[in-house]
Amino acid sequence: MRLRHTLAAAAGALALLVSVPGSASAAEGEFGYLFTGMDGRPTKGMLVDPPSGQCVTLPEAAGEYVPPAHSPRNGTSSWATVFKDADCEGDYYTLRPGGSASSRLKLRSVVFS
Repeated sequence: MRLRHTLAAAAGALALLVSVPGSASAAEGEFGYLFTGMDGRPTKGMLVDPPSGQCVTLPEAAGEYVPPAHSPRNGTSSWATVFKDADCEGDYYTLRPGGSASSRLKLRSVVFS
């Protein structure tokens, strides 16, 4: 009888684990930044619910021939580490959830904890 209860509890735990959405693998919210648009004006870029633990190179600032993005605003639920260079390389700065930085902070890539 105890074995049956143990198996039922284990099956219930497994079903609960499988049914929980995969939000643990994403930084929930929006990460905003400014980049130089085609017309030379500052344009707003945004990552919505970006993946956690994966480097994200900002497409508008990926190449060395374009100006880097700036003025990051971390509206996600995770810490964001922004990097000066693409592929999460070079100098970096960490923004807490809800944190932001001025236009002096230049970035090309970001990773969320």
